[in-house]
Amino acid sequence: MATVDDVHELALAMPHVTVDGGSGDNPVYQVGGKSFVFFRNPRPDAVDPDFTTKHFDGHPSVLVRASRLGELSREELVEIVQDAWLSRASARRAAAWLNR
Repeated sequence: MATVDDVHELALAMPHVTVDGGSGDNPVYQVGGKSFVFFRNPRPDAVDPDFTTKHFDGHPSVLVRASRLGELSREELVEIVQDAWLSRASARRAAAWLNR
């Protein structure tokens, strides 16, 4: 089962990652100033504050709900974090990472 620690480890393992403060104790992981993983907190504008809101529709980052991470295997999480990084990294950085 995937864990919050896995999210942190996997995001930080990607190249050129910076960490933004985020909300609460939850960092936002970025590449080239673009978020690729951040923790989803309840939002007051959501129909169900623990689920989703139009604010995030189409957002290319992975929105992590820590309470649901156990539904994924670590291997699934690896793929998700890497795909998120690839979707936000520059073409040059993505190609360099894929070619190594």
